[in-house]
Amino acid sequence: MSIYDLLPTLTTFRSALDIALVFIIVYVVLKLLRGTRAVPTVVGMVLLALLYWLSVAQELATLEFVLQSAAFYIGVAIIVLFQSEIRQALIYFGNRLQFPVFRRNGSGLGETIYDEIVLAATTLASSKTGALIVIERAVGLRNFIDAGVQLDARVSYDLIVTLFNPSTPLHDGAVIIRNERIAAASCFLPLTKNPSISRELGTRHRAGIGITEGSDAISVVVSEETGLITFVENGNVRRNVDPNKLRDLLLKSMNLSPKEEEQREPKAIKEHDAEISVG
Repeated sequence: MSIYDLLPTLTTFRSALDIALVFIIVYVVLKLLRGTRAVPTVVGMVLLALLYWLSVAQELATLEFVLQSAAFYIGVAIIVLFQSEIRQALIYFGNRLQFPVFRRNGSGLGETIYDEIVLAATTLASSKTGALIVIERAVGLRNFIDAGVQLDARVSYDLIVTLFNPSTPLHDGAVIIRNERIAAASCFLPLTKNPSISRELGTRHRAGIGITEGSDAISVVVSEETGLITFVENGNVRRNVDPNKLRDLLLKSMNLSPKEEEQREPKAIKEHDAEISVG
Protein backbone atom coordinates (compact mmCIF):
# COMPACT_ATOMS: atom_id res chain seq x y z
CA MET A 1 0.00 0.00 0.00
CA SER A 2 1.43 3.36 -1.03
CA ILE A 3 1.15 6.69 0.71
CA TYR A 4 -1.30 7.85 -1.92
CA ASP A 5 -3.76 5.16 -0.81
CA LEU A 6 -3.63 6.50 2.74
CA LEU A 7 -4.27 10.15 1.79
CA PRO A 8 -8.11 9.90 1.82
CA THR A 9 -7.99 8.29 5.29
CA LEU A 10 -5.57 10.91 6.61
CA THR A 11 -7.70 13.71 5.18
CA THR A 12 -10.83 12.28 6.82
CA PHE A 13 -9.05 11.91 10.16
CA ARG A 14 -7.67 15.46 9.93
CA SER A 15 -11.14 16.84 9.18
CA ALA A 16 -12.69 14.91 12.09
CA LEU A 17 -9.96 16.15 14.44
CA ASP A 18 -10.46 19.70 13.18
CA ILE A 19 -14.21 19.57 13.85
CA ALA A 20 -13.70 17.95 17.26
CA LEU A 21 -11.25 20.64 18.40
CA VAL A 22 -13.55 23.44 17.26
CA PHE A 23 -16.48 21.78 19.04
CA ILE A 24 -14.49 21.47 22.29
CA ILE A 25 -13.37 25.10 22.18
CA VAL A 26 -16.88 26.39 21.44
CA TYR A 27 -18.34 24.17 24.17
CA VAL A 28 -15.86 25.37 26.80
CA VAL A 29 -16.32 29.03 25.84
CA LEU A 30 -20.11 28.73 26.03
CA LYS A 31 -19.81 26.96 29.38
CA LEU A 32 -17.65 29.78 30.73
CA LEU A 33 -19.99 32.46 29.39
CA ARG A 34 -23.16 30.82 30.72
CA GLY A 35 -24.72 32.85 33.50
CA THR A 36 -22.40 35.84 33.06
CA ARG A 37 -22.96 39.37 31.83
CA ALA A 38 -21.23 38.44 28.55
CA VAL A 39 -24.27 36.52 27.26
CA PRO A 40 -26.44 39.53 26.28
CA THR A 41 -23.37 41.23 24.79
CA VAL A 42 -22.65 38.19 22.61
CA VAL A 43 -26.27 38.16 21.48
CA GLY A 44 -25.96 41.82 20.49
CA MET A 45 -22.81 41.09 18.50
CA VAL A 46 -24.55 38.23 16.69
CA LEU A 47 -27.36 40.61 15.76
CA LEU A 48 -24.81 43.10 14.40
CA ALA A 49 -23.24 40.32 12.32
CA LEU A 50 -26.66 39.41 10.91
CA LEU A 51 -27.28 43.07 10.17
CA TYR A 52 -23.97 43.28 8.30
CA TRP A 53 -24.85 40.16 6.29
CA LEU A 54 -28.21 41.72 5.45
CA SER A 55 -26.55 44.96 4.30
CA VAL A 56 -24.25 42.99 1.98
CA ALA A 57 -27.04 40.78 0.65
CA GLN A 58 -29.38 43.72 0.00
CA GLU A 59 -26.61 46.05 -1.20
CA LEU A 60 -27.19 48.67 1.51
CA ALA A 61 -23.95 50.54 0.86
CA THR A 62 -24.16 53.09 3.68
CA LEU A 63 -25.00 50.54 6.40
CA GLU A 64 -22.31 48.20 5.10
CA PHE A 65 -19.71 50.99 5.17
CA VAL A 66 -20.62 51.98 8.76
CA LEU A 67 -20.51 48.41 10.08
CA GLN A 68 -17.31 47.63 8.19
CA SER A 69 -15.62 50.73 9.59
CA ALA A 70 -16.72 49.87 13.11
CA ALA A 71 -15.34 46.31 12.92
CA PHE A 72 -11.91 47.33 14.27
CA TYR A 73 -13.40 49.22 17.21
CA ILE A 74 -15.69 46.30 17.98
CA GLY A 75 -12.61 44.09 18.34
CA VAL A 76 -11.09 46.53 20.85
CA ALA A 77 -14.42 46.75 22.67
CA ILE A 78 -14.53 42.96 23.01
CA ILE A 79 -11.15 42.97 24.79
CA VAL A 80 -12.23 45.79 27.11
CA LEU A 81 -15.68 44.40 27.93
CA PHE A 82 -14.65 40.77 28.27
CA GLN A 83 -11.27 41.17 29.95
CA SER A 84 -12.32 39.27 33.09
CA GLU A 85 -13.98 36.51 31.05
CA ILE A 86 -10.93 36.24 28.76
CA ARG A 87 -8.60 36.03 31.77
CA GLN A 88 -10.80 33.38 33.37
CA ALA A 89 -10.85 31.33 30.15
CA LEU A 90 -7.05 31.50 29.79
CA ILE A 91 -6.63 30.42 33.43
CA TYR A 92 -9.12 27.60 32.84
CA PHE A 93 -7.17 26.28 29.85
CA GLY A 94 -3.81 26.85 31.52
CA ASN A 95 -4.71 24.88 34.64
CA ARG A 96 -5.84 21.92 32.56
CA LEU A 97 -2.97 21.95 30.07
CA GLN A 98 -0.19 22.11 32.64
CA PHE A 99 2.32 19.27 32.44
CA PRO A 100 2.95 17.33 35.65
CA VAL A 101 6.54 18.63 35.72
CA PHE A 102 5.31 22.21 36.13
CA ARG A 103 2.55 21.50 38.65
CA ARG A 104 2.87 22.60 42.20
CA ASN A 105 2.02 20.01 44.83
CA GLY A 106 -0.66 21.66 46.91
CA SER A 107 1.44 24.75 47.69
CA GLY A 108 3.37 22.66 50.22
CA LEU A 109 0.72 23.09 52.89
CA GLY A 110 1.06 20.44 55.58
CA GLU A 111 -1.65 18.64 57.50
CA THR A 112 -1.22 20.84 60.57
CA ILE A 113 -1.79 23.95 58.45
CA TYR A 114 -5.21 22.65 57.41
CA ASP A 115 -6.05 21.87 61.04
CA GLU A 116 -5.21 25.45 61.99
CA ILE A 117 -7.38 26.87 59.19
CA VAL A 118 -10.33 24.56 59.94
CA LEU A 119 -10.16 25.18 63.68
CA ALA A 120 -9.96 28.95 63.18
CA ALA A 121 -12.93 28.93 60.78
CA THR A 122 -14.94 26.80 63.24
CA THR A 123 -14.17 29.16 66.12
CA LEU A 124 -15.06 32.24 64.10
CA ALA A 125 -18.29 30.60 62.92
CA SER A 126 -19.32 29.74 66.50
CA SER A 127 -19.04 33.41 67.49
CA LYS A 128 -20.49 34.67 64.18
CA THR A 129 -17.33 36.61 63.36
CA GLY A 130 -16.97 37.37 59.67
CA ALA A 131 -13.84 36.08 57.95
CA LEU A 132 -12.38 35.55 54.48
CA ILE A 133 -9.38 33.25 54.06
CA VAL A 134 -7.83 32.86 50.60
CA ILE A 135 -5.27 30.16 49.75
CA GLU A 136 -3.04 30.77 46.75
CA ARG A 137 -2.37 27.90 44.36
CA ALA A 138 -0.62 27.99 40.95
CA VAL A 139 -1.73 31.51 39.93
CA GLY A 140 0.05 34.16 41.98
CA LEU A 141 -1.88 36.75 44.00
CA ARG A 142 0.98 39.19 44.40
CA ASN A 143 -1.08 42.20 43.30
CA PHE A 144 -3.56 41.66 46.12
CA ILE A 145 -0.84 40.80 48.64
CA ASP A 146 1.10 43.98 47.87
CA ALA A 147 -2.07 46.06 48.26
CA GLY A 148 -2.78 44.60 51.71
CA VAL A 149 -0.85 44.67 54.98
CA GLN A 150 2.06 42.28 54.48
CA LEU A 151 2.78 39.95 57.42
CA ASP A 152 4.76 36.89 56.23
CA ALA A 153 3.81 35.03 59.41
CA ARG A 154 3.35 31.34 60.20
CA VAL A 155 -0.22 30.11 59.81
CA SER A 156 -1.69 29.55 63.25
CA TYR A 157 -5.13 29.33 64.82
CA ASP A 158 -4.44 32.17 67.26
CA LEU A 159 -3.21 34.56 64.58
CA ILE A 160 -6.13 33.92 62.21
CA VAL A 161 -8.71 34.39 64.98
CA THR A 162 -6.94 37.55 66.18
CA LEU A 163 -6.76 39.07 62.69
CA PHE A 164 -10.53 38.76 62.22
CA ASN A 165 -11.39 40.09 65.67
CA PRO A 166 -13.67 43.13 65.01
CA SER A 167 -11.67 45.20 67.51
CA THR A 168 -8.43 44.85 65.53
CA PRO A 169 -7.54 47.21 62.64
CA LEU A 170 -6.88 44.35 60.18
CA HIS A 171 -10.20 42.53 60.48
CA ASP A 172 -11.68 44.19 57.40
CA GLY A 173 -10.62 42.41 54.22
CA ALA A 174 -9.15 39.01 53.40
CA VAL A 175 -6.22 37.01 54.71
CA ILE A 176 -4.10 35.48 51.92
CA ILE A 177 -2.09 32.32 52.64
CA ARG A 178 0.90 31.56 50.45
CA ASN A 179 3.34 28.66 50.92
CA GLU A 180 2.41 27.87 54.54
CA ARG A 181 2.64 31.55 55.48
CA ILE A 182 0.08 34.28 56.01
CA ALA A 183 1.38 36.59 53.32
CA ALA A 184 -0.94 39.53 53.99
CA ALA A 185 -4.09 40.63 55.78
CA SER A 186 -6.71 43.30 55.14
CA CYS A 187 -6.57 42.53 51.40
CA PHE A 188 -9.39 43.83 49.22
CA LEU A 189 -10.46 41.50 46.42
CA PRO A 190 -12.52 41.93 43.24
CA LEU A 191 -16.23 41.15 43.60
CA THR A 192 -17.90 38.58 41.40
CA LYS A 193 -20.00 39.92 38.55
CA ASN A 194 -22.01 36.73 38.15
CA PRO A 195 -25.70 37.80 38.10
CA SER A 196 -26.86 34.34 39.20
CA ILE A 197 -25.28 34.68 42.65
CA SER A 198 -27.88 34.68 45.43
CA ARG A 199 -28.82 38.06 46.85
CA GLU A 200 -28.37 36.59 50.32
CA LEU A 201 -24.61 36.62 49.83
CA GLY A 202 -22.97 39.86 50.93
CA THR A 203 -19.78 41.65 49.96
CA ARG A 204 -17.49 39.22 51.80
CA HIS A 205 -18.94 36.21 49.98
CA ARG A 206 -18.87 38.02 46.63
CA ALA A 207 -15.20 38.85 47.15
CA GLY A 208 -14.49 35.23 48.04
CA ILE A 209 -16.18 34.13 44.82
CA GLY A 210 -14.59 36.84 42.68
CA ILE A 211 -11.01 35.90 43.59
CA THR A 212 -11.65 32.27 42.58
CA GLU A 213 -13.11 33.37 39.23
CA GLY A 214 -10.06 35.45 38.30
CA SER A 215 -7.50 32.91 39.57
CA ASP A 216 -7.25 29.30 40.71
CA ALA A 217 -7.21 30.28 44.40
CA ILE A 218 -9.68 28.81 46.89
CA SER A 219 -11.43 30.73 49.64
CA VAL A 220 -13.10 29.99 52.95
CA VAL A 221 -15.78 32.46 54.02
CA VAL A 222 -17.42 32.75 57.44
CA SER A 223 -20.68 34.68 57.58
CA GLU A 224 -21.11 37.16 60.41
CA GLU A 225 -24.92 37.06 60.01
CA THR A 226 -25.49 33.29 60.10
CA GLY A 227 -22.16 31.86 61.25
CA LEU A 228 -22.15 29.46 58.28
CA ILE A 229 -18.88 28.38 56.64
CA THR A 230 -18.67 28.60 52.84
CA PHE A 231 -16.04 26.97 50.62
CA VAL A 232 -15.44 28.44 47.14
CA GLU A 233 -13.41 26.96 44.27
CA ASN A 234 -13.51 28.03 40.61
CA GLY A 235 -16.54 30.19 41.37
CA ASN A 236 -18.48 27.18 42.71
CA VAL A 237 -19.99 27.82 46.14
CA ARG A 238 -20.40 25.16 48.83
CA ARG A 239 -22.37 26.64 51.71
CA ASN A 240 -22.88 25.42 55.26
CA VAL A 241 -19.93 22.99 55.34
CA ASP A 242 -18.97 21.37 58.65
CA PRO A 243 -15.35 21.11 59.91
CA ASN A 244 -14.85 17.57 58.56
CA LYS A 245 -16.20 18.49 55.12
CA LEU A 246 -14.17 21.69 55.04
CA ARG A 247 -10.96 19.79 55.76
CA ASP A 248 -11.72 17.20 53.08
CA LEU A 249 -12.45 19.94 50.53
CA LEU A 250 -9.18 21.70 51.38
CA LEU A 251 -7.17 18.50 51.00
CA LYS A 252 -8.87 17.62 47.73
CA SER A 253 -8.46 21.10 46.25
CA MET A 254 -4.74 21.07 47.04
CA ASN A 255 -4.34 17.67 45.32
CA LEU A 256 -3.64 15.85 48.58
CA SER A 257 -5.46 12.56 49.11
CA PRO A 258 -6.30 12.27 52.82
CA LYS A 259 -5.22 9.08 54.56
CA GLU A 260 -7.66 7.10 56.64
CA GLU A 261 -6.40 8.65 59.84
CA GLU A 262 -6.56 12.12 58.27
CA GLN A 263 -10.25 11.65 57.46
CA ARG A 264 -11.02 11.45 61.13
CA GLU A 265 -11.88 14.66 62.95
CA PRO A 266 -8.78 16.48 64.22
CA LYS A 267 -8.27 16.29 67.96
CA ALA A 268 -8.18 20.08 68.32
CA ILE A 269 -11.61 20.41 66.67
CA LYS A 270 -13.08 17.72 68.92
CA GLU A 271 -11.81 19.54 72.02
CA HIS A 272 -13.16 22.83 70.67
CA ASP A 273 -16.59 21.32 70.04
CA ALA A 274 -16.58 19.90 73.55
CA GLU A 275 -15.87 23.34 74.98
CA ILE A 276 -18.74 24.84 72.99
CA SER A 277 -21.21 22.17 74.16
CA VAL A 278 -20.15 22.67 77.80
CA GLY A 279 -20.34 26.44 77.50
